Amino acid sequence: MLVHALARYWWVVLLRGILAVAFGLVAFFWPGATLVALVIIFGAWAFVDGVFALGAAIFGHTSQNKWVLFLEGIVGVAAGLLTWFFPGITALTLVYLIAWWAVITGILEIVYAIQLRKAISNEWLYILAGIASVVFGGLILVHPGAGALAVLWIIGTYALVFGVLLIGFSLRLRGHAKEAPGARA
Repeated sequence: MLVHALARYWWVVLLRGILAVAFGLVAFFWPGATLVALVIIFGAWAFVDGVFALGAAIFGHTSQNKWVLFLEGIVGVAAGLLTWFFPGITALTLVYLIAWWAVITGILEIVYAIQLRKAISNEWLYILAGIASVVFGGLILVHPGAGALAVLWIIGTYALVFGVLLIGFSLRLRGHAKEAPGARA
């Protein structure tokens, strides 16, 4: 069963949530950071989040539906690498990169949550995380001229909300881990 495969690695979803919350807190408590620091922090977060999503897709699934989580991981890793290899990009380009990353990731999270709908209850937490990503990205696309430092507060809020929702979803998965054959709760 799909949920059992994912439940075995509930802690990967938990780590993604914790990393998102940590990133959000850094964004709030380090508001005077330069654009280069923002690029490094965002790049690290997107890259690590992508690696964990890839790990969950590769090691946490035995079904053909893992492509969505795998694609989400590729998008995160790509966004992280782009920010590291091109740190001198303009604030507007970074804002667009962050916005499109959030929109694409959010759509993929919603698709994946819908696939889980028949296998797990409270999948709405992951759906809400995806909606938060899409709304965040959409707001940035509509108002790109706000500037990277002003967007920092939005990024921090988004990361905190997204992280808390992922943590809640991971704890729900942990409850299913006991039912998964060979699982470690």
